[in-house]
Amino acid sequence: ARGKHRWIGFQFLEGSVSRISCEQFLSTILSENSWKLFDFKVIDGVQKGIIKTPLEQYKKVLSLINSEPSLETLTSSGKIRLVRQRLRLE
Repeated sequence: ARGKHRWIGFQFLEGSVSRISCEQFLSTILSENSWKLFDFKVIDGVQKGIIKTPLEQYKKVLSLINSEPSLETLTSSGKIRLVRQRLRLE
């Protein structure tokens, strides 16, 4: 019914980014993919976020995020709870 998806935890490596500018940046690099930003928080000066993407597009989205010098993925899972725990976003 809903389809399988993956939650991807990422962080910005440089600069100060707001939730809105994060969404705009992701829209640019992930323009041909389905995704939604769920969490975006600053923890100890590091901007971390979680996006949801369909399982079929997961590897492509992961590769696009990691191809950006200012972004890096940290973890991913089929359950948002696990990604939140790993990123300490709870």
